Amino acid sequence: MSKKKVSKTYAEINARIKAGEAVVVTAEEMVAIVRKNGLEKAAAKVDVVTTGTFSPMCSSGAFINFGHTSPTLKASKVLLNNVQAYAGLAAVDIYLGATEPAEDDPLNKVYPGEFRYGGGHVIEDLVAGRKIALEAIAYGTDCYPAKKISKEITLEELPFALLTNPRNAYQNYNCAVNLSDKTIYTYMGTLKPNGKNANYCSAGELSPLLNDPLYKTIGVGTKIFLGGGIGMVTWHGTQHNPNVLRTDAGAPMRPAGTLMVQGDMKQMSPKWLKGISMLGYGTTLAVGLGIPIPILNAEMAGFAGVSNDELYTQVVDYAYDYPNRVARNYGEVSYAELMSGEIEVNGKPVQTAPLSSYIKAREIAEMLKKWILDNKFTLNEPLHLLPTVEPEKNKD
Repeated sequence: MSKKKVSKTYAEINARIKAGEAVVVTAEEMVAIVRKNGLEKAAAKVDVVTTGTFSPMCSSGAFINFGHTSPTLKASKVLLNNVQAYAGLAAVDIYLGATEPAEDDPLNKVYPGEFRYGGGHVIEDLVAGRKIALEAIAYGTDCYPAKKISKEITLEELPFALLTNPRNAYQNYNCAVNLSDKTIYTYMGTLKPNGKNANYCSAGELSPLLNDPLYKTIGVGTKIFLGGGIGMVTWHGTQHNPNVLRTDAGAPMRPAGTLMVQGDMKQMSPKWLKGISMLGYGTTLAVGLGIPIPILNAEMAGFAGVSNDELYTQVVDYAYDYPNRVARNYGEVSYAELMSGEIEVNGKPVQTAPLSSYIKAREIAEMLKKWILDNKFTLNEPLHLLPTVEPEKNKD
């Protein structure tokens, strides 16, 4: 007689969390559990797998309400530490983008530009509790007569500050090389000429969407670790593209799904939101993000038990192919190979380096695990799941 297959619900898992009976492991730990026990036994044993990633995520920013003044003002231009925020929302509502440079930044006029301060740094300064210089100008109306204000603000004083990131937690990404004869400066870092180095940006087996490759448990309403606080998935991210080449196990071999996420900045920490200056490219924000994966059945155990040597990405030339949108690659490599420090491209050894911190990804997964075990974090069943793979479109 065959043993009954494992099938759990969110309610059952949450009940186990509240009772202090849940078995919670990180995605790294799940690899060994699956290999030792098989899928059904692993699914029966483990209730939740925690994931994590910490890396530059350009499509990030914050909705901020900076509070009404006396007399009142309807801002048309706002600067925060001399970084412009978008003011075309309402009187004192603004959106600050992570990649917005300071007003007086020389950009790439002196090449490569250093981009010492921008929106990502303002966000870090806010969550660190530092004072921010706010300047706002307006054209004046009968109900909003003031035409200019200048004051210092802190996050604590703000009526509202919501981290709102339109595209985070990319599900896999390219490994970048430069096959030209000159150094280039990109969002994938500095790339030496003639393929002398290769940069990648993923936490591999710890990466959230690589542990649920077909989006079986992640969607609108999924509760997550975001910037050191508790956030939520609010939609699929911009450029969400699930229909890419995948392994037989469903793992994408190309950039695929993305998440739109939100969370209260007042819960967050500068340890997990870091302003970044990328030489010759611009400013951005490094974001700490982690997602708990409920092990509802053996299929989810298999997804969450994936290892770095089973996850692959493509090697792409960022000197010509990427900027000209040429769909070509120079081979596929596993994350185990990338993390070894060296891969082979065009028959030659190439040094690799991550933009994503594996150590911090591991720390996020461990923190989220502890939150759950301490009954400080339960799971939300999503209202609806992310758009998923259409088999007939699953072509490279």
